Parts: sequence; structure tokens; C-alpha cells
Amino acid sequence: MADLSSRRRKVAAEPPDPAAAMEIAVGYLATRPRTRWETQRRLRRAGTPEPTIEEVVERLGELGYLDDAAFARWWGEQRDRHAPRGARMIEAELRQHGVPRDVIEVYRAEHRAPERRPEDAAVPSSEAERAADTLARHLRGRPLPSDRRALQRVGMFLVRRGFDPDTVRSAIRDAGDESADDVP
Repeated sequence: MADLSSRRRKVAAEPPDPAAAMEIAVGYLATRPRTRWETQRRLRRAGTPEPTIEEVVERLGELGYLDDAAFARWWGEQRDRHAPRGARMIEAELRQHGVPRDVIEVYRAEHRAPERRPEDAAVPSSEAERAADTLARHLRGRPLPSDRRALQRVGMFLVRRGFDPDTVRSAIRDAGDESADDVP
């Protein structure tokens, strides 16, 4: 067993100055887009004083690196492309990332009536298309189960992904099961 006195102790470092705080924030933003809240939280973990945090976040916002509305659009697009979710689930995820309520409302209005670009033809645009895509990915080419309980499990899978029950029934009915009325 190692001697406890020989272990390194964490030495309290000086809080980062504005330039160091900016480097921390830029490094954090290098991996993917972030919200203002996430960046503020990262700077707080680094021990940055509040006035410096506000200064850095404000400057990054002016430069266009922090934009909660752009983050919401990016997040929704990533979900649509890689792991389709219902609108309720996407909005919940945006709240978890610190996106303000008014930005989520604007995103919701934009997301309900998206303008399709030719390169986005493979991306589902409506809630029903997202549910059907999620169901197809879940089934992986297998047929829908014929057992009522198994069908309910498939329906609950879609509900957990944020789709409302009417959309779930519709997706299952469109996939070929006429007994979808038994699904939640």
C-alpha cells in the first residue's frame, strides 16, 4: 500500500486570467458547438471568477462562437440525421444543455415547418417521418412482431424516444400492422 504522504496533493492554482479563460473556452468549443450555459459551467469548473466568465462569454458571443439558437438548430439536425427523436425529447435535451425557453420556442416554430434542401432529402422532416425512421432503425429489417405484447414494447420504445402516442400508432400502422390501436 502506498504511503499517503507520498501522494500528490492538489495545489490550489491561481484563477485563470481573461486570456487563459478565453483559451479554456475556445478549447472547449473546439470539439463541438456549445451553449452559453455549458461554456459558463466549464469556466466555473476551471475556477474562473464570475466577471471574467461574463467577459469571455460575451466576447465569444460577439465573435459568433456562442449562439444558443445555432446550437439548437445544430442539435436538432444531428438528432434527425443520426438518432431521430420526437420533438418533446429534442426539446428536453435542449433544456438539459441550458438553451433558454424563448430560443426553444423559436426552434420549435422553425422545426415544425422546415424548408427542405436537396442535400437533406434523406433527413426526415416531419414527426411522422422521424417516427417511421426510428422504427425502421429499431427493427433493422425484421418484420413487426405479431404478438400484442411485443408490439406494445415496440410502441413504448418509440414513446421513450419522445414521440406522442398518436404518432406511434400511425408509424406502426404504416409499417404494416393493422392492430396498432392496442399500442400506447
